[in-house]
Amino acid sequence: MSTDLSLVIIAIVLVVAAALLVMAETAIGRVSRGRVEELQREGVRGSARLLDVVADRPRYVNVLLFLSTIASVTAIALVSYVGIAGLQEDRGWPVWLALLVVVAIMVVVNYVVLGVAARTLGRQHADRIALRSAGVASLLAGILGPFATFLIILGNALTPGRGYREGPFATQAELRELVDIAEAEDLIEDDERQMIHSVFELGDTFAREVMVPRTEMIFIERHKTLRQALSLGLRSGFSRIPVIGENSDDVIGIVYLKDVVRRVFDRRDAEQTETVESLMRPAFMVPDSKQVDELLKDMQAARTHMAIVVDEYGGTAGIVTIEDVLEEIVGEIDDEYDTAAPEVARLDDDSVRVSARMHVDDFADLIDVDVESEDEGVDTILGLMGKRLGRVPIPGATIDIDGWRLTAEQGMGRRNRIGSVLAVRIEPDDEAGSARWIGVDDDD
Repeated sequence: MSTDLSLVIIAIVLVVAAALLVMAETAIGRVSRGRVEELQREGVRGSARLLDVVADRPRYVNVLLFLSTIASVTAIALVSYVGIAGLQEDRGWPVWLALLVVVAIMVVVNYVVLGVAARTLGRQHADRIALRSAGVASLLAGILGPFATFLIILGNALTPGRGYREGPFATQAELRELVDIAEAEDLIEDDERQMIHSVFELGDTFAREVMVPRTEMIFIERHKTLRQALSLGLRSGFSRIPVIGENSDDVIGIVYLKDVVRRVFDRRDAEQTETVESLMRPAFMVPDSKQVDELLKDMQAARTHMAIVVDEYGGTAGIVTIEDVLEEIVGEIDDEYDTAAPEVARLDDDSVRVSARMHVDDFADLIDVDVESEDEGVDTILGLMGKRLGRVPIPGATIDIDGWRLTAEQGMGRRNRIGSVLAVRIEPDDEAGSARWIGVDDDD
C-alpha cells in the first residue's frame, strides 16, 4: 500500500471520528436534564453516567469539540498534502489550482458530513446517542479536560473584553434557534417564544435599564410622622417608600406601609409622636451596572422586593423591584386600574384631560399658554409639574399656569404613575400663582 493511499485512509478515519464526536457533542448539548432523570427512573442503562455529564455539560462538550477540531483539521491537512502533491506532480497542475480543488472537496466534506449529517443525527437521536457516548465523554474529559480548559483560558486572554469561563461552545444561540424552530412548527406560541428569549437576555440587561428613575421616585424624609407616611402611602398608592436623610441621594432606609399600619393600630398616638425613622427597614443597595439575572438572585436571597440603585458616584439613580425584573420576562404587567385612555379628552370649553406624557409644546398649543419645553428644560406635562412643584407629583398635586390649573389625577398601573392631568380654566382672582404638592407635608 502506497504512502498516499495510507494517508487518505487515515484522513477518512479521522473524518468519521470527527463526525462521531460532533454527534456526541450535539446530543449531549441537546438532551435535557429532566429527560435524563426520567430515563434514570425507568432504569435505562447508562442514564446515571449521563446525568453526571449533563450536570457539568460545558466541560464535556468542550472536550468533544476540541477532539473533533483536531480530527477534522488533521484530515484536511493530510488530504491537502496528498491532493496537492498528486495533482501537481502527476498531472502537472499549478499549485494554486490543486489547492483550490482540495479546499473545495474538504469544504463540501466538512459541511455535509460534520455540519449537516452529524448534527442532524445528534439532534434526531439525542437520547440514544447521549446515553452511548456518556462513558466515552467522561473518559476523554478526565484525560483532556485540563488541557481544553487551558486553551479556553488562553483564548479568553487573547480575546478583547470579558471571556467565558467555561467557553462559548455550549452556545445559547443553538437554544434560541431551537426555540424559534419550535415556534415555527407551532409547538409553542409566539408569546412563549418571546418569554424564553427574554430569559436569555436577562444576563445582558443591567439594573439601570429596568429601574424606575429617581425623577419618578416617591420618597419621604426621616423626620416625618407616621401619620404623614400613612397619608403619603395612601395618596401615592405605594406600599414601600424610600426614606431619605439630607437629600434624595441620601437614602437611609425603606418604610413599609404595613409596618406603619400595624404600629398605628397597636398604639393610636404613635401616628403623631413617632417618625418613620423608627420603623424603617434597611435599604438594599445595588450598583446600576449590576446584571438583572444576578440582581434577581440577590433580591431573592435577601428576601426583599425593592432595591435602591446607585450610580458610579454613589448617588441615587432609581429603584428597582422584583416586578420590574419579571416584566422583562413576561412583558408589562397591567392591573384592573390600567385603561387605554386617549391622549386628549376635551370635557368642555374650560376643561380638558390630557395624558401625563403629552409633550409640553403640544399642550401649550392645545390650551394656548406661553410655555416652551426648551425654556423649561422638560419634555412632558408630568415633567413640567415636577419642575414647578420641586418633587414628583402624586394624585391631587396642582400647579397654575397662565389662567389654567393643572391637577395630577389618580395614578395608573402597578407603579401608580400619574396617567393623566386635568387642565381647568380659572378666573384671574382664583389663580394662586404657585404650585401645591399634596403629600406628606399635609397633616390631615
